[in-house]
Amino acid sequence: MPGPYPDEFRQRALRMLSEARPDHKTDHAAIKHVAAKLGVNPETLRLWKKRLDVDEGRQPGTSSEAQAEIKRLKKQISELEKANEILRSASVFFATELGRPSSR
Repeated sequence: MPGPYPDEFRQRALRMLSEARPDHKTDHAAIKHVAAKLGVNPETLRLWKKRLDVDEGRQPGTSSEAQAEIKRLKKQISELEKANEILRSASVFFATELGRPSSR
C-alpha cells in the first residue's frame, strides 16, 4: 500500500516491532514503544502489522496482492461498461439513421 512512508521504513518498523515484542507484555505495548521511537502513530504501525499478518497468512483477510487485483479488475469492468454504453448509443443512432427515408 502506497503512503507517506517508504517501504523500507515500514519494513524496518515491522522488524523493530518483532524484535521488541518479547520485551513487552502485550502487542499494544510493543507497538506504542516502537511507534514512539520512530515518530509514527501507533495505529499506523498496528495496521502495518495487521497487513503483514494477512499477507503472510497468519490472519484471515484479503492479501495486498489480491486487493490490487480486485482494484485492477474493477477498473477494467468500469471501462468495459463505458465502452458498452457507447456502443449501445451508437447502435441506436445508426439503427434510427438506417430506418429513416433518404432526403436525397
